[in-house]
Amino acid sequence: MTVDIRWARVDDAEALATVLCAMAAHYRQAPLDHGRATATARQWIEDESSAYPHFALAFADGEVAGLASVAIAHPGIDLERLMFLKDLFVRDSARDKGVGRALVGFLAGYCVGKGIGRIDLTTEDWNEGALRFYDRLGAERHGQKVFLRVSGDALNRAARI
Repeated sequence: MTVDIRWARVDDAEALATVLCAMAAHYRQAPLDHGRATATARQWIEDESSAYPHFALAFADGEVAGLASVAIAHPGIDLERLMFLKDLFVRDSARDKGVGRALVGFLAGYCVGKGIGRIDLTTEDWNEGALRFYDRLGAERHGQKVFLRVSGDALNRAARI
């Protein structure tokens, strides 16, 4: 199996939508309308900052196989930028074939080339497969941070402060 990774381009909107729909189904979310997902993906890609891409797509033997959704944050107290890996997802048909490892390798290579000092990520504590995957990559578990979310009513209240 040949795995190719690239930053998503506008003409990849349908491929990105395909993976987003598969991801929603995998996580037992309401099904996404593929047409709406394609339009949204196209808009996201068009809106991306030219300084940093946000979606890496994996293609296995020419078929879209997975994605990585990332954000770049500028320096904190250590004066190093970081990449936050929001989502790493591989379609069921491409699992256990090196696609996830290839995506992380692509991101790591980008970081090294751009002087980005680390990749931070979260995963659910119940997701043993993901935890094993990141352990095999040498990811360190950090207990110093607590993952928090401001959304819904709390987000609306914060917007009024």
